[in-house]
Amino acid sequence: MFWLHAALIYVYFFSGCRAGENVTQPTEDVMVVEGQPTTLSCQFDTTSQSPNLFWYKEQPNVNPMLMLRRDTFSPGETNTEFKERFDARLNFTAKSVPLTIQRV
Repeated sequence: MFWLHAALIYVYFFSGCRAGENVTQPTEDVMVVEGQPTTLSCQFDTTSQSPNLFWYKEQPNVNPMLMLRRDTFSPGETNTEFKERFDARLNFTAKSVPLTIQRV
């Protein structure tokens, strides 16, 4: 078994810094069988019709690394290093942007 600490992979929300907007990752730790896929959930709340949501990877003593960006009107961007195993789909109706990781 392998523990994936969701605190080390987190999402950042940007839509112009408005009051009352936030991002929630309800699960902090996920237990996954090594080599299997998993999904980290993420809910957001906004009044913006065009939010930008960013997933970052954070490691000790290193600046956070941008993994991918998703928005309402485009497919977004994924850092080359993460294209093969990481994906996220922005669901504006459900106000979620879960991160799927292949082969943990």
